[in-house]
Amino acid sequence: MTWLDVRLVRLVGKIEITGSLPAELRHRPMLIAANHIGMFDPFVLTAALRLAGVNPRFMLTGGLLDAPVVGWGLRQGGSLRVDRGKANVIEAFDRATTALRENPGPVLVYPEGRVSRDPGLWPERGKSGVARMALTGDVPVLTISQWGAHEAVYWGTEVVTGWRDLVPGLTSLLRAIRDRPTFKVHFGPVVDLSDLSAAKPGDAIRAHKRIMQTISDNLVPLRADELDEPRFHDPTRPTDSKSPWKPTS
Repeated sequence: MTWLDVRLVRLVGKIEITGSLPAELRHRPMLIAANHIGMFDPFVLTAALRLAGVNPRFMLTGGLLDAPVVGWGLRQGGSLRVDRGKANVIEAFDRATTALRENPGPVLVYPEGRVSRDPGLWPERGKSGVARMALTGDVPVLTISQWGAHEAVYWGTEVVTGWRDLVPGLTSLLRAIRDRPTFKVHFGPVVDLSDLSAAKPGDAIRAHKRIMQTISDNLVPLRADELDEPRFHDPTRPTDSKSPWKPTS
């Protein structure tokens, strides 16, 4: 399936990968934290990781896993479900910890929990769950920064009630195949959390800040000529949030 995914991504656009995934981590328990910019970016990240020599599992919201076509593919790839609600999130984190322990290899997570609603498409504040998993399980966190996948498929709608709700996504996908946007993926560093502990109050928040700041810092050169707002406008994406990670200069 990941082989087919690479072909799909290359059909829709061009993929550019910078940085590298450390060879010594490819078959060890590892969390990969990435910014979330669009409905197509799980495919782009899967392709990038396949080309780097690993097959990732995703930790995603239930809405994405329930989506037609896209959700089916993500479920077949062994993605882990996270539904809204504290009890469900805790259960999902337990499943992720078990999956990391029983099947060594990367689990890709979105610390933001959803596609960014910041007008500039900078990462949202996010939650500390990824940091807590990393500290509790003593698992390294590799960062990925990405740009361009938002041009492939419109955000669309959170709830699909009929075929009309699929039209924006399908028409934008056909346009992307015609225009062939560039999907930029940068493998960043492993975030240094060695001085932090799951048992120390406040350390999970500190770890989360380091993860998100690293993602944002490495996003800057990927979108250097559109720092304020993306040139590509998706009229269906809500813009009712504000990123605390957007660079000030």
